[in-house]
Amino acid sequence: MDERDQRHEQSASHETPGESPDWGSGLVKPLMGLAASVVLTLASFWAAGTHLVWGPGVPVLLAALAIGQMGVHLVFFLHVSSGPESTNTILALAFGVFIVALVVFGSLIIMANLDAGMTSCGMHGSPCPESFGHRS
Repeated sequence: MDERDQRHEQSASHETPGESPDWGSGLVKPLMGLAASVVLTLASFWAAGTHLVWGPGVPVLLAALAIGQMGVHLVFFLHVSSGPESTNTILALAFGVFIVALVVFGSLIIMANLDAGMTSCGMHGSPCPESFGHRS
């Protein structure tokens, strides 16, 4: 065996940096994420059903809790971090968010334009007077 094979065998027999032999240590982070997700979900149901929050502020509170829920999922379950090794993951996530926002807001603009272009009679109001009895 040459020196390279010996180093490969030595590295294979040792644990990799950052790993511990205890199987329970790998469950801490997912369980923390699960607990945070459950707390945020229960808080959302509480906020939607309580009268302790000012009525028009409920959608804002629910949006804030939803953003927090997304953050918990990104960090604890998808392992997105700010480290140098996850730069491509963050760029792909940003691109995905951009595409989704483009599709959603573009669809809203198109639907608003179509709604504004509809006449006042027909679908949204009374029937158009020229549609009664006139055939050409």
